[in-house]
Amino acid sequence: MLSAAQVRTTVAAIAAEQDADGALPWFRGGQLDPWDSVEAAMALDVGGAHDRAGAAYRWLAARQRADGSWAGEYRAGAETAPGAESNHAGYLAVGLWHRWLRTGDEELVTELWPVVRRGLDLVTRMQLPGGAVSWALRPDGRPDDTALLTGNASLFQALRCGVALAGLTGEPQPDWELAVTDLGAALRDRPGAFADRSRYSMDWYYPVLGGALTGAAARARLAAGWDRFVVPGLGARCVADRPWVTGAETCELALALAAAGQPEAALEQLAAMQHLRHDDGSYWTGYVFADDARWPVERTTWTAAAVVLAADALSGATSAAGLFTDPGALPPVGTAGSPDPADWVPGTAGTLPP
Repeated sequence: MLSAAQVRTTVAAIAAEQDADGALPWFRGGQLDPWDSVEAAMALDVGGAHDRAGAAYRWLAARQRADGSWAGEYRAGAETAPGAESNHAGYLAVGLWHRWLRTGDEELVTELWPVVRRGLDLVTRMQLPGGAVSWALRPDGRPDDTALLTGNASLFQALRCGVALAGLTGEPQPDWELAVTDLGAALRDRPGAFADRSRYSMDWYYPVLGGALTGAAARARLAAGWDRFVVPGLGARCVADRPWVTGAETCELALALAAAGQPEAALEQLAAMQHLRHDDGSYWTGYVFADDARWPVERTTWTAAAVVLAADALSGATSAAGLFTDPGALPPVGTAGSPDPADWVPGTAGTLPP
């Protein structure tokens, strides 16, 4: 349902919102948060805009704090929400591993590896008893005792990408391997470790998208929430009890479906959300179908990025296409019976030696 030309147009729409210094906000003049900026940079790499993606990563690297954190929000380069969230600290690892899969850019990996290492070291310091990771640091620098399921599922992927980068750089990080193993167990077996945000669709599909649930368990989870969150022909609700579908959540659901071995259902979801496409290739964030109204009235880089990443994953167009959908694209850490990650060969799409 998307041609290569349409995907290139969407990548160009993302690039048009980037500031001259490399900052990649939600839209020109709007807020920037580290997680969404990384997602948008990955989409730029999918579309071949490698210099722009690298500039976005370097902008983030220049603003990392000494403890490995970033502010929760920036505007015009200034911190506007200083709180430090674990999810923001970890996600650059996903972006940098995606960059390696897409381009083999050893120079950028070497340059940004210390930034990734500081971020994931902070994530491991924020891990709580039982394996879950605190969502944020308190003002006194201690981890809050609340863990969020969506953020933790994303951190599961981030830590695995970090382990992959560690193998690539020749600097193993056994603490990360232990952390991701405990985190995976929490995501699969300890639902009480996380705050109850089950109204939100991300808490439904993210354990699959992040790779903590695979195979039959992943398919069972997606089936259990399907009628609650999916609006036929429109996409996925952001919140179960609101008549509001959102483009990014729908595309992330498509990625989760593909990871669970349901590519046809994934394609249906990517097709369903195309009503949010604007003529210039950008995407509206969401649609309130009860009112026949787009809301919020904004076209965000991260929504467009989710479309590009889903299109790449489902078409297999680039060498990074398997990052979200192929368990073999990351070293086999954090699941029962996994081979030793030391035996995994980095840079070979996750193949293990015989």
